Amino acid sequence: MKQEQQLALQIAIDGPAGAGKSTVAKLVAKQLNLFYVDTGAMYRAIAYKALKNGILLEDEPSVSQIAKTTEVILDHSEEQSVWCDGENVTLAIRSTEISRAVSIVAAYGEVRKRLVELQRKEAARGGVVMDGRDIGTHVLPDAKIKIFLTATPHERARRRWMELIKAGKNVLLEEVSQDMQKRDRQDTEREVSPLEPAEDAVILDTTGYSVEGMAAKIIALTLEDGR
Repeated sequence: MKQEQQLALQIAIDGPAGAGKSTVAKLVAKQLNLFYVDTGAMYRAIAYKALKNGILLEDEPSVSQIAKTTEVILDHSEEQSVWCDGENVTLAIRSTEISRAVSIVAAYGEVRKRLVELQRKEAARGGVVMDGRDIGTHVLPDAKIKIFLTATPHERARRRWMELIKAGKNVLLEEVSQDMQKRDRQDTEREVSPLEPAEDAVILDTTGYSVEGMAAKIIALTLEDGR
């Protein structure tokens, strides 16, 4: 792939929780030498800030104001870290509490408007692999490569449960599954930028595939398109 093509390349990866978006997107970005942007982490940072400040998640005006005044920075070093008003919240935003809160926050139009601005600024830095829930449909509608990752509900819940167990969280698989079903409903039924595949997205089921295998599929699609 020519250098000028690489600098302009935008790969949008969408899908529900537990589909493997972040893990696959990181590997694709690394192998193609592109920036990786985890947009979900940005919404999680806003949810974290709201809860930290005692804001009721149902208080849309207050949460929206938090989004407008909070500085969210993604540090693109070897292991991407997330900073919220100067605080490293990379680990804190992965808690079960934040996972339950983030879909409420992400449904608010003003929150999405603010974070989409930041996400597009990230994309303007150069070639990028960006994952989320509305990247191909809203954030980067002109992205050259659009992927929608999915997996069976059981597999998605199992993956998220394993992540939490490895992080030292004492949670039941059934609890994670129920939380994920609730979040799926919130993400797909919200009025603003609901979770859905872009019309020109390639839909890939990650069930039974390794991270490396799925990344290889996406890279092959990218290289084929870039010829």
